[in-house]
Amino acid sequence: MANRKNEGQDTFFTTEQTQPLASRLRPHNLDEFVGQEHLVGEGKVLRKLIESDSISSMIFWGPPGVGKTTLARIIASSTKANFIDFSAVTSGIKEIKQVMQKAEDGRRFGEKTILFVDEIHRFNKAQQDAFLPYVEKGSIILIGATTENPSFEVNNALLSRCKVFVLQPLTTENIVSLLKRAIGSKDGFGDMDVQISDDDLYVIANFANGDARTALSTLEMVILNGDLKGTSVVVSKDIIEQCISKKSLLYDKDGEEHYNLISALHKSMRNSDPDAAVYWLARMLEAGEDPLYVARRVTRFASEDIGLADPRALEIAIAAYQACHYIGMPECSVHLTEAVVYMSLAPKSNALYMAYEHAKTDAIKQLADPVPLVIRNAPTRLMKELDYGKGYQYAHDTEDKLTTMQCLPDSLLGREYYKPTDQGLESRFKERFQQIKEWKKAHSKDKK
Repeated sequence: MANRKNEGQDTFFTTEQTQPLASRLRPHNLDEFVGQEHLVGEGKVLRKLIESDSISSMIFWGPPGVGKTTLARIIASSTKANFIDFSAVTSGIKEIKQVMQKAEDGRRFGEKTILFVDEIHRFNKAQQDAFLPYVEKGSIILIGATTENPSFEVNNALLSRCKVFVLQPLTTENIVSLLKRAIGSKDGFGDMDVQISDDDLYVIANFANGDARTALSTLEMVILNGDLKGTSVVVSKDIIEQCISKKSLLYDKDGEEHYNLISALHKSMRNSDPDAAVYWLARMLEAGEDPLYVARRVTRFASEDIGLADPRALEIAIAAYQACHYIGMPECSVHLTEAVVYMSLAPKSNALYMAYEHAKTDAIKQLADPVPLVIRNAPTRLMKELDYGKGYQYAHDTEDKLTTMQCLPDSLLGREYYKPTDQGLESRFKERFQQIKEWKKAHSKDKK
């Protein structure tokens, strides 16, 4: 008798070709998996765990479309375990307990069960707690996926029993390789003569912004809307622009223009030129750049190039980032404009940036320098007997809220890293810093 599953694949309605392209091309093993080389590359920790069948409960944290679900399925097939796909959006405690009982029954017969929970951060505390006893007993291997920081969204008790793996957005090269595979694969468009340039594949890859699912969905849309010329399907730039509702990205294959534009924005703000800064901002956003990427760079600028000359700059940058996160494009363009103009007009100081760079140089050279005993913590009797914390001076107990206590290692005594400027509010910090130095110098002499 013919296999009914294979038989069904030949019908129009049940063929896998009716599934979304991203589903049809889902990798079945690590050799087909693209991206996350820091986790699943040769000799990397997650790959070793999978290949040695030593999987324990874990959480995949990363943005959408980077392979969290795919990795969980690869793990399930590699470890010969029962795989249960569980959605935090549609499941409650009752469903959790039913699934847990089934997994517990399987454990008694020596079966492994991998429970994959998508969007685990959507579960409340009670729902997350329902997993705990089964994770502890080994009834299930829990693999959670989340786009949110698990430190804030997953209960400590559950989080402490899971290894967290951070997945990164796919690179443009990663996504282009996926697109080329989709065009040539029998599970994709391998039975069609698709005419699309490499440049246009990079356009789609850049638009996807690290999300493989978005990239494959976009490719499917542009091919299905391509121009039929004889036996070929021709995808033009006009079709791509219509499908992604953006003008063609100006970034080239190597991403050079991407970095040129962010450099132009940064240097325009540094040069206090709001007109140029807003122009380069518009160039990036209208080309399809991720507004959160721009917001992160503006946040860095607020401390690197302004710092204490105007501490308000960092608040403005963070507020703009949050606005971008909450409402996205195109609405958040005005919030980024506000931040960029503010950064451009604010007084400038790179004193904080220079302070860290100089301190970093010393820190790398002298990583083994001991912390002075006087400022070490002494929570145990043994530590107190070893003079940890001996002679510590609590600044709040003094009239001036200052002490002469030494906080740098002996080898760095007298080293100065932070050198405030006279720009903006930093002049006040400079004045205060000088007063502190003079006070310590005078009182050090008094001690002598």
